[in-house]
Amino acid sequence: MKILDELQRFEPFRKLGEDSRTLLGQGLVGKQCARADMALHKGQPVSGAYVVLSGRLRVFSLSPNGTEATLYFIDPGETCVLALNCLFNDLLYPAWVQAETASQVALIPGAVYRKLFERETAIQNLTVHTLSTLVFRLMSELELVHTSHHKQRLANFILIQSASDGVLRMTQQQLAQHLGTTREVVARLLRDFVAKGLVSTCRGAIAIRDLFGLRRLVSPGE
Repeated sequence: MKILDELQRFEPFRKLGEDSRTLLGQGLVGKQCARADMALHKGQPVSGAYVVLSGRLRVFSLSPNGTEATLYFIDPGETCVLALNCLFNDLLYPAWVQAETASQVALIPGAVYRKLFERETAIQNLTVHTLSTLVFRLMSELELVHTSHHKQRLANFILIQSASDGVLRMTQQQLAQHLGTTREVVARLLRDFVAKGLVSTCRGAIAIRDLFGLRRLVSPGE
Protein backbone atom coordinates (compact mmCIF):
# COMPACT_ATOMS: atom_id res chain seq x y z
CA MET A 1 0.00 0.00 0.00
CA LYS A 2 2.92 2.34 0.61
CA ILE A 3 3.81 2.38 -3.09
CA LEU A 4 0.20 3.24 -3.95
CA ASP A 5 0.25 6.08 -1.42
CA GLU A 6 3.49 7.38 -2.92
CA LEU A 7 2.02 7.23 -6.41
CA GLN A 8 -1.07 9.15 -5.35
CA ARG A 9 1.08 12.12 -4.35
CA PHE A 10 1.02 12.99 -8.05
CA GLU A 11 -2.03 14.65 -9.53
CA PRO A 12 -3.02 12.14 -12.27
CA PHE A 13 -3.26 9.34 -9.72
CA ARG A 14 -5.06 11.46 -7.08
CA LYS A 15 -7.94 11.98 -9.52
CA LEU A 16 -8.74 8.30 -10.03
CA GLY A 17 -12.13 6.93 -9.10
CA GLU A 18 -12.48 4.37 -6.32
CA ASP A 19 -12.68 1.38 -8.69
CA SER A 20 -9.60 2.60 -10.55
CA ARG A 21 -7.65 3.06 -7.33
CA THR A 22 -8.48 -0.51 -6.40
CA LEU A 23 -7.37 -1.65 -9.86
CA LEU A 24 -4.16 0.37 -9.61
CA GLY A 25 -3.25 -1.38 -6.38
CA GLN A 26 -3.41 -4.77 -8.07
CA GLY A 27 0.07 -5.93 -8.99
CA LEU A 28 1.69 -2.54 -8.34
CA VAL A 29 5.41 -3.07 -7.71
CA GLY A 30 7.98 -0.73 -6.21
CA LYS A 31 11.60 -0.79 -7.35
CA GLN A 32 14.60 0.80 -5.69
CA CYS A 33 17.52 1.78 -7.93
CA ALA A 34 20.88 2.81 -6.52
CA ARG A 35 22.78 5.52 -8.38
CA ALA A 36 24.11 4.18 -11.73
CA ASP A 37 21.90 1.04 -11.57
CA MET A 38 20.39 -0.01 -14.89
CA ALA A 39 16.59 0.04 -14.75
CA LEU A 40 15.99 -1.12 -18.33
CA HIS A 41 18.20 -2.57 -21.05
CA LYS A 42 17.83 -2.26 -24.81
CA GLY A 43 15.88 -5.21 -26.18
CA GLN A 44 14.20 -5.95 -22.85
CA PRO A 45 10.45 -6.71 -22.85
CA VAL A 46 8.44 -3.99 -21.09
CA SER A 47 6.11 -5.37 -18.44
CA GLY A 48 4.38 -2.14 -17.48
CA ALA A 49 4.45 1.64 -17.10
CA TYR A 50 7.33 3.09 -15.10
CA VAL A 51 6.56 6.12 -12.92
CA VAL A 52 9.40 7.79 -11.01
CA LEU A 53 8.48 8.41 -7.36
CA SER A 54 11.80 9.96 -6.31
CA GLY A 55 15.22 10.52 -7.83
CA ARG A 56 15.83 10.69 -11.57
CA LEU A 57 16.21 8.24 -14.43
CA ARG A 58 18.29 8.84 -17.54
CA VAL A 59 17.28 7.35 -20.89
CA PHE A 60 20.19 7.06 -23.31
CA SER A 61 21.29 5.53 -26.59
CA LEU A 62 24.57 3.81 -27.35
CA SER A 63 26.44 4.15 -30.64
CA PRO A 64 28.30 1.24 -32.26
CA ASN A 65 31.59 2.62 -30.91
CA GLY A 66 30.25 2.65 -27.36
CA THR A 67 29.56 6.39 -27.04
CA GLU A 68 26.55 7.21 -24.85
CA ALA A 69 24.15 10.07 -25.58
CA THR A 70 21.29 11.12 -23.30
CA LEU A 71 17.84 11.14 -24.92
CA TYR A 72 15.90 12.53 -21.96
CA PHE A 73 15.45 12.38 -18.18
CA ILE A 74 12.46 11.09 -16.19
CA ASP A 75 11.79 13.10 -13.03
CA PRO A 76 9.37 12.44 -10.12
CA GLY A 77 5.76 12.17 -11.27
CA GLU A 78 6.81 11.45 -14.86
CA THR A 79 6.62 8.21 -16.80
CA CYS A 80 8.71 6.85 -19.66
CA VAL A 81 7.04 7.38 -23.03
CA LEU A 82 9.26 4.82 -24.77
CA ALA A 83 8.08 2.21 -22.27
CA LEU A 84 4.46 3.27 -22.87
CA ASN A 85 4.97 2.95 -26.61
CA CYS A 86 6.37 -0.56 -26.14
CA LEU A 87 3.49 -1.40 -23.83
CA PHE A 88 0.76 -0.36 -26.27
CA ASN A 89 2.49 -1.70 -29.40
CA ASP A 90 4.09 -4.91 -28.08
CA LEU A 91 7.66 -3.78 -28.79
CA LEU A 92 10.99 -4.38 -27.07
CA TYR A 93 12.56 -1.42 -25.27
CA PRO A 94 14.75 0.55 -27.77
CA ALA A 95 17.24 2.24 -25.39
CA TRP A 96 18.86 1.99 -21.97
CA VAL A 97 17.61 3.47 -18.67
CA GLN A 98 19.98 4.23 -15.79
CA ALA A 99 19.39 5.79 -12.39
CA GLU A 100 21.00 9.23 -12.43
CA THR A 101 20.56 9.37 -8.64
CA ALA A 102 19.21 6.91 -6.09
CA SER A 103 15.63 6.47 -7.29
CA GLN A 104 12.34 4.82 -6.42
CA VAL A 105 10.11 3.69 -9.27
CA ALA A 106 6.55 2.35 -9.36
CA LEU A 107 5.85 -0.28 -12.00
CA ILE A 108 2.19 -0.40 -13.06
CA PRO A 109 1.47 -3.74 -14.80
CA GLY A 110 0.71 -3.34 -18.49
CA ALA A 111 -2.80 -4.77 -18.34
CA VAL A 112 -3.67 -2.45 -15.44
CA TYR A 113 -2.31 0.66 -17.17
CA ARG A 114 -4.20 -0.12 -20.37
CA LYS A 115 -7.47 -0.48 -18.44
CA LEU A 116 -6.82 2.77 -16.59
CA PHE A 117 -6.09 4.48 -19.91
CA GLU A 118 -9.43 3.29 -21.29
CA ARG A 119 -11.51 4.55 -18.37
CA GLU A 120 -9.64 7.50 -16.79
CA THR A 121 -9.23 10.92 -18.40
CA ALA A 122 -6.37 11.72 -15.99
CA ILE A 123 -4.34 8.75 -17.27
CA GLN A 124 -5.12 9.67 -20.88
CA ASN A 125 -3.91 13.22 -20.20
CA LEU A 126 -0.76 11.93 -18.48
CA THR A 127 0.02 9.74 -21.49
CA VAL A 128 -0.54 12.52 -24.03
CA HIS A 129 1.43 15.03 -21.94
CA THR A 130 4.32 12.57 -21.63
CA LEU A 131 4.37 12.04 -25.38
CA SER A 132 4.17 15.74 -26.26
CA THR A 133 6.89 16.63 -23.73
CA LEU A 134 9.21 13.99 -25.13
CA VAL A 135 8.63 15.09 -28.71
CA PHE A 136 9.47 18.68 -27.73
CA ARG A 137 12.65 17.60 -25.91
CA LEU A 138 13.83 15.35 -28.71
CA MET A 139 13.11 17.92 -31.40
CA SER A 140 15.03 20.57 -29.45
CA GLU A 141 17.98 18.22 -29.03
CA LEU A 142 17.84 17.13 -32.68
CA GLU A 143 17.90 20.76 -33.78
CA LEU A 144 20.97 21.40 -31.64
CA VAL A 145 22.72 18.28 -32.95
CA HIS A 146 22.23 19.35 -36.55
CA THR A 147 22.79 23.08 -36.21
CA SER A 148 25.12 23.53 -33.26
CA HIS A 149 28.67 22.86 -32.24
CA HIS A 150 29.58 21.08 -29.02
CA LYS A 151 30.03 24.52 -27.41
CA GLN A 152 26.40 25.47 -27.98
CA ARG A 153 25.10 22.06 -26.89
CA LEU A 154 27.13 22.20 -23.67
CA ALA A 155 25.93 25.73 -22.90
CA ASN A 156 22.33 24.69 -23.56
CA PHE A 157 22.67 21.60 -21.35
CA ILE A 158 24.05 23.68 -18.47
CA LEU A 159 21.19 26.17 -18.80
CA ILE A 160 18.47 23.52 -18.92
CA GLN A 161 19.77 21.07 -16.34
CA SER A 162 21.17 23.38 -13.64
CA ALA A 163 19.33 23.49 -10.33
CA SER A 164 17.49 26.60 -9.12
CA ASP A 165 20.73 27.83 -7.48
CA GLY A 166 22.42 27.90 -10.89
CA VAL A 167 24.63 24.89 -10.19
CA LEU A 168 24.88 21.77 -12.35
CA ARG A 169 26.11 18.92 -10.19
CA MET A 170 27.74 16.59 -12.69
CA THR A 171 31.22 15.39 -13.46
CA GLN A 172 32.86 16.10 -16.80
CA GLN A 173 32.55 12.41 -17.66
CA GLN A 174 28.81 12.50 -17.01
CA LEU A 175 28.46 15.59 -19.21
CA ALA A 176 30.38 13.84 -21.98
CA GLN A 177 28.03 10.87 -21.78
CA HIS A 178 24.96 13.09 -21.95
CA LEU A 179 26.28 14.97 -24.97
CA GLY A 180 27.69 11.94 -26.78
CA THR A 181 31.28 13.19 -26.81
CA THR A 182 34.50 12.70 -24.82
CA ARG A 183 35.54 14.04 -21.42
CA GLU A 184 38.51 15.78 -23.05
CA VAL A 185 36.20 17.79 -25.32
CA VAL A 186 34.02 18.80 -22.36
CA ALA A 187 37.08 19.75 -20.28
CA ARG A 188 38.42 21.96 -23.08
CA LEU A 189 35.08 23.71 -23.55
CA LEU A 190 34.66 24.29 -19.82
CA ARG A 191 38.12 25.83 -19.60
CA ASP A 192 37.03 28.26 -22.31
CA PHE A 193 33.76 29.00 -20.47
CA VAL A 194 35.69 29.67 -17.25
CA ALA A 195 38.17 31.94 -19.02
CA LYS A 196 35.27 33.99 -20.40
CA GLY A 197 33.62 34.25 -16.99
CA LEU A 198 30.56 32.27 -18.04
CA VAL A 199 30.88 29.56 -15.37
CA SER A 200 33.05 28.48 -12.49
CA THR A 201 33.92 24.87 -11.78
CA CYS A 202 34.80 22.70 -8.84
CA ARG A 203 34.91 18.96 -8.37
CA GLY A 204 31.65 17.50 -9.67
CA ALA A 205 29.88 20.84 -10.15
CA ILE A 206 29.55 23.79 -12.54
CA ALA A 207 28.11 27.13 -11.40
CA ILE A 208 26.63 29.66 -13.83
CA ARG A 209 28.30 33.07 -13.52
CA ASP A 210 27.00 34.81 -16.64
CA LEU A 211 23.51 33.60 -17.50
CA PHE A 212 23.03 35.92 -20.45
CA GLY A 213 26.47 35.08 -21.82
CA LEU A 214 25.55 31.39 -21.90
CA ARG A 215 22.24 32.22 -23.56
CA ARG A 216 24.04 34.18 -26.27
CA LEU A 217 26.17 31.11 -26.99
CA VAL A 218 23.04 29.04 -27.57
CA SER A 219 21.20 31.72 -29.60
CA PRO A 220 23.79 34.18 -30.98
CA GLY A 221 21.15 36.30 -32.73
CA GLU A 222 19.14 37.03 -29.58
